[in-house]
Amino acid sequence: MSLVRKLAIDRQDILGTVQGFLRSILTLEDIAVVLAPRRLAEKSVVMPALITQPDCLSDADPLAPAFFLNAAQMMSRLTRRPSGQKIAVVLRPCEIRAFIELVKFKQGALEDVLIIGLDCLGAYPNTVYRRFAAADPDGSTLRFFFAALSGVSETVEGMELASACRVCEHPFPEGADIAIGFMGISPLDYLLVQGQTPKADAYLAQVKLEPVAIPAGRGDAVASRVSSRVQARDAMISRTHEATGTPEKLAAYLTGCINCYNCRNACPICYCRECVFCTDVFDHEPFQYLQKAGRSGSLKLPADTVLYHLTRLVHMSTSCVGCGQCSNACPNDIPVMELFRATARYSQKAFEYEPGRSVAEPPPMSVFKEHEFADVVGLKGKT
Repeated sequence: MSLVRKLAIDRQDILGTVQGFLRSILTLEDIAVVLAPRRLAEKSVVMPALITQPDCLSDADPLAPAFFLNAAQMMSRLTRRPSGQKIAVVLRPCEIRAFIELVKFKQGALEDVLIIGLDCLGAYPNTVYRRFAAADPDGSTLRFFFAALSGVSETVEGMELASACRVCEHPFPEGADIAIGFMGISPLDYLLVQGQTPKADAYLAQVKLEPVAIPAGRGDAVASRVSSRVQARDAMISRTHEATGTPEKLAAYLTGCINCYNCRNACPICYCRECVFCTDVFDHEPFQYLQKAGRSGSLKLPADTVLYHLTRLVHMSTSCVGCGQCSNACPNDIPVMELFRATARYSQKAFEYEPGRSVAEPPPMSVFKEHEFADVVGLKGKT
């Protein structure tokens, strides 16, 4: 097992401690840049930023309950082709899993990347976070941190976390090279830093942190949070299946869709350079719309919204990591995440596949297994 190290916290300055650790990583000889969430000049916005100067890390805020986009998309752009430089990147657990999926699809590479992950307490929807951080942007992160860490409630200061975070059963960054932990540590006078890969151990040997034992209560704290979220996830899936269980119900569920494709653009797994819905395949002639309206008496426009979402489900439900950016990006507040997670739960279970679990585990649709689903295709009992 990799050595667990102690990152001491000075005067309860949790955020400053994390920033200091990132500075120590950035100053290592072969790390050229850190990609981390950074609080921008518009203080209620936290976005990924490429940081090359240690002083700029004073605005890094990886603990903020803000999740404006899934940074796996940015890592895909930065690593799809060799840059000749090594990148340290701070990612949420769902971002790590999304990036690993993209690597499997040849949309990124891990060779020159050091992934740093932290225990995840969740995030607000974009509009809610802006309200939460508006009055005190700099202090909002620690207000959220201590309130959310004190229990498993998904509401902080009367504001509810994003639906994806309330049902996320992956609060620990399993796929990170370096994992920073704080759940189950009492009193909170240090953070746990654990190298989870040989690559990480080589870097942490240069940082020189004091070894420490994992507190006895940490496992229970993580398990308790996971348990509550699994229960919420299963209840959400049940509600969603009830709400979308027939073609008529599904059409009603998606009735507010305007085909803006924001959900597709925000999804880290949708990486196609050209989407079929942006080609002339769905550029129907005027008379076709009029004919269909004439046959049925009326025609809801846009007309291809259900087909659009069904196509996305077919393309990527096995690789959906449940980050919730689809719902976050929807201008009409359609619970897209719930639909995708509910469908993905069953498709992933059928293939015994967990997206982002391991880069060595191929996506289900990329491999052929001769005897897979024999009962479905009518081969059960045949040789």
